[in-house]
Amino acid sequence: MALTINTNLSSLIVQKNLNAATTSLARSIQRMTTGYKINQAKDNAAGWSISTDWKVQLSSLDIASENTSMGLDLLSTAEQNYDLITSHLQRVRDLTEQAANGTYGSTSLVAINSEIVARLDEIDRISANTEFNGIHLMSDTASDIMLQVGILADANSRITLGAELFGAANTQGLFSSTIEDFAKACTTTDTASGQLTVIDEAISNISDRVTAIGSAQNRLESAATALGVQTENLTSSLSTIRDADVAEESSTYIQSQILQQAAATLLATANQAPSIALNLV
Repeated sequence: MALTINTNLSSLIVQKNLNAATTSLARSIQRMTTGYKINQAKDNAAGWSISTDWKVQLSSLDIASENTSMGLDLLSTAEQNYDLITSHLQRVRDLTEQAANGTYGSTSLVAINSEIVARLDEIDRISANTEFNGIHLMSDTASDIMLQVGILADANSRITLGAELFGAANTQGLFSSTIEDFAKACTTTDTASGQLTVIDEAISNISDRVTAIGSAQNRLESAATALGVQTENLTSSLSTIRDADVAEESSTYIQSQILQQAAATLLATANQAPSIALNLV
């Protein structure tokens, strides 16, 4: 190689390698401090696009999981209150069965009537106050409740809770009668036995609703499990494409650091090379 003054090729070569080592060092530092090997699109354009899409999906999966949990909470609220109503209906049936027996005098029948009225009042109170996040679960205006338990816009991402689960559960809704009229028919020995069938139908109605709620809960629990599996797999895939291998980056960091230091030392030597020409004068 010729000895020149105006062009120091050795210095240019060392500068290029120094810049490369410095860039590699900076990249390793960034990856180790962020934990990601893809920090901007230029690092891996395809990987950046895929990871961005997957992060959106993971966020949507989190919301779907929350929706599923809220759906389970709603159904649990309805079920527990239906259980309360069933216990009151069972007591009303017991009292009606007692009244149907001709061994009770008028005073006893009045007492029975009083408790039946109190039980029916409580049923009406429970029915009127059972709600979840502002949604009345036992009203005449009940409608289907749509649960978004997936991340897509199709039917496979939704579970519908039918309005039949949330029909009116008050005295009027269960017996098509006022509290006073129904209770009166249950204090009277001559009509009490006939009311047993009406009460049994009401209890069966509530039981059917609770059974349907149990089936819906099973579906939601299955959906929650499926969402968990999907989230786990997507998180693993995202980690593979995005997360930095700290051990590998540490090795690259040390290598780049050594190359940078070596290049810096050699650059000083290369920059002095043209001065050798002075010795020829």
